[in-house]
Amino acid sequence: MAQRHLDPTDPKTGPTGGLSAGPVTGATAGPTVGATAGTAVGTTDGPVTGPTAGPVTGPVSAEVLAGYLRAQATEFLRALRLHREAGTGAAASQGSAEAALALRRAARRISGSLHTFQAVLDPGWSEAMRPELAWVSGTLALEHACSARLERLLQALHRLSGTAALPTRGPAGAGLPGGSGGPGGAARSAAAVAAGGGSASPATAGTGTTTAPERGSLTVGAAKAGALLDRQLTLARTRAHSTALQALGSSRFHAVADKVAVLASEVPLTPAASAIDLRPLAEAARERLVDAVAALPLLTAGSPYNAEALVHGLSPDPAPHPQDAPWHQVRLLLRLHRYAREVLHRAAETSGGAGGAGTAAGAEPTAPLTAVVPAPTTVFPAVPPAAPPHDLRLLVTGEALDRHRDASEASAAAAHAARTPRIAPATAYALGVLHADQRHEVEAARYAFQLGWQKDVLGSS
Repeated sequence: MAQRHLDPTDPKTGPTGGLSAGPVTGATAGPTVGATAGTAVGTTDGPVTGPTAGPVTGPVSAEVLAGYLRAQATEFLRALRLHREAGTGAAASQGSAEAALALRRAARRISGSLHTFQAVLDPGWSEAMRPELAWVSGTLALEHACSARLERLLQALHRLSGTAALPTRGPAGAGLPGGSGGPGGAARSAAAVAAGGGSASPATAGTGTTTAPERGSLTVGAAKAGALLDRQLTLARTRAHSTALQALGSSRFHAVADKVAVLASEVPLTPAASAIDLRPLAEAARERLVDAVAALPLLTAGSPYNAEALVHGLSPDPAPHPQDAPWHQVRLLLRLHRYAREVLHRAAETSGGAGGAGTAAGAEPTAPLTAVVPAPTTVFPAVPPAAPPHDLRLLVTGEALDRHRDASEASAAAAHAARTPRIAPATAYALGVLHADQRHEVEAARYAFQLGWQKDVLGSS
């Protein structure tokens, strides 16, 4: 879970040397994100030699960045207001989970922009703001991650056992986290079915639960493994939920919200910011991404199931898998590059005759939004920033990195459960099979990324 919040500038977490599979020219412009990172953005027409720095050719002033940060700060405050209106505990609804996702999304974009364009921002303010925004985003992400991990592992248990699929449910994060309508509710009900050694009754077949095939129910080991994973990950999710509630009510979070409210009206630029072009800063983010991909073992990932990800699988060290860190780093650098592209796309919108700094192209002004923090009280336009068009090739690579992250963390959860003292041999065996399955999913995600990235390279030749 710590891999989610690695610092892209930290040499300890950066891509390791000696793994390069040869020079790589990069991917096409317009990085993308997966399930938890927002909307895919960026596109170019025709072949290119790498992810381009932006859709504009002229200089991009710091005022474009200021408008982007103001828009993201407005999104942060709007999501905070919606989260408070949705309530917590038994009164929470799907809007609460959606508001938390919007909070995380805005916090990530502000933090990423502060990192990429730090040369035009007040250094003291920027360095103090970035870790606080990372804390907000990371704290709010833990609960959803635990729920998604539990569901992924239970789905894999049923798939490996040839039994009924898990009950269907709505989008991830819907309903009250931890309640019967949230992501953990379906997982817990499925775990109860697994622990009972059978599938749902035919009476529930019309409510989204499929009946088991003729092969029968889960084995005793698989059922106990599912119950063990359910207990451990439900406990972790409950703790994450409590931590998030405490964080949102803490003085630390209120201080962050106050700073974001100020950012929505005033961006602290350096005195020399007016003379700085943002394009070279965005290009530097692109080059960091290309260098990180060049350090990945893409030749090793050239086959879908080569079992390379199983190396160190029996290591007694419970730390994150040593092979995964460079791939997680590439995922974060891809995100930073995407946020830089969003800023430059805003410049293209403005030069193309868009509205004011806070209005997206083609959008109509809506009712004003009042900040939800005590001070200062400011009115902001309720217009979300527009995203560049999709790039399907980069969408594939971004989703592959998201799947890689999810499978890596799921395999670590299975390994952690297998280290539980005094579990039955059949349970430990089922968890070992589950761990190996998720490590193969890791290798398959690397293969998918390799195909998407090399396709971009070949298409540029």
